[in-house]
Amino acid sequence: MLYSWRHHRAPVFQLMHVTGIDIVEIDRIQRTIDRWGDRFLNRVYTRAELDFCRGRVPELAVRFAGKESVMKALGTGRRGVSWKDVEILTDKRRAPLVFLHGRGRARARKMGITDLAISLSHSRDFAVASVVGGRS
Repeated sequence: MLYSWRHHRAPVFQLMHVTGIDIVEIDRIQRTIDRWGDRFLNRVYTRAELDFCRGRVPELAVRFAGKESVMKALGTGRRGVSWKDVEILTDKRRAPLVFLHGRGRARARKMGITDLAISLSHSRDFAVASVVGGRS
C-alpha cells in the first residue's frame, strides 16, 4: 500500500494489488471427472485448456485452483464470473498465463486491473494456485 502524508492528515490508502489463492485436492477433481465426465470438463475448461492438459488430472486440478484464485482476486467468486471467463494457458517456456474473457475481462477493467500474474503448483495430493493482480 502507498501512504500519502499531506499536512499531517490521516494516510490515504490506494489499492495497488489484488490477490487470490486456492488449494484443491487432486482426488476431488478425479472423483468429479469420474462422476460427471465431459459435462464437468466442458463446463469448467476451455478447449485450449483441455487440449493442453490431455486428461492429466493434476494439470486440470491446478487450473481449477487457478480459476478459483483469479475469481477471488476479482472479488466475485463463482457467482460473478463463469469458469470459462478465466483461461489458464502457458507461454512458450510453459510459464502459466491468465486470459480473461467476457465478465472476467469486464470485472478486471472495472477494477482497473491490467495485469495478472499466477503461480501454479501441485504435489501428489494437492494443487495450489496464487494470483496477484495490479495496474500497469
